[in-house]
Amino acid sequence: MNVEEVIKTTRKIPLESRTLIHMTLVHHKVNEILANALKPFEISLQQFNVLRILRGQKGLPANLSTLNERMVTKMSNTTRLVDKLIAKGYVERTICEANRRKVEITLTDNGRTALSEMDIAVANAEKMAVQRFSKKELEELNTLLDKF
Repeated sequence: MNVEEVIKTTRKIPLESRTLIHMTLVHHKVNEILANALKPFEISLQQFNVLRILRGQKGLPANLSTLNERMVTKMSNTTRLVDKLIAKGYVERTICEANRRKVEITLTDNGRTALSEMDIAVANAEKMAVQRFSKKELEELNTLLDKF
């Protein structure tokens, strides 16, 4: 992807700006690829992230603050995401018996099954997104990105 072509400029962009613009363009492209992979499931990337976090709980419930802490994209609308997943039957929300002020969220069997199907679609999309890179290049890219 050529930054200057994408943003339709002929002027020289300072290296720092060009790098950050490039990263932003790549970020949006990757999000587009992953969102398209999830489109058949009628689920957003953020909802997918919530489902994966809940699966990582290994059957233990999570609360909204746990979900928010672990989200790849931090957002304030976690409650709305959970509500949409409840409507789809992928998660359930219960009141903690030990502390009635605490809301617990768990993955349903239906959610676990759907997530397994989504995993396949996302894995294929991820492979497609990085198909032009060798394993060594991906490792080098990760090393560079770790500097952030």
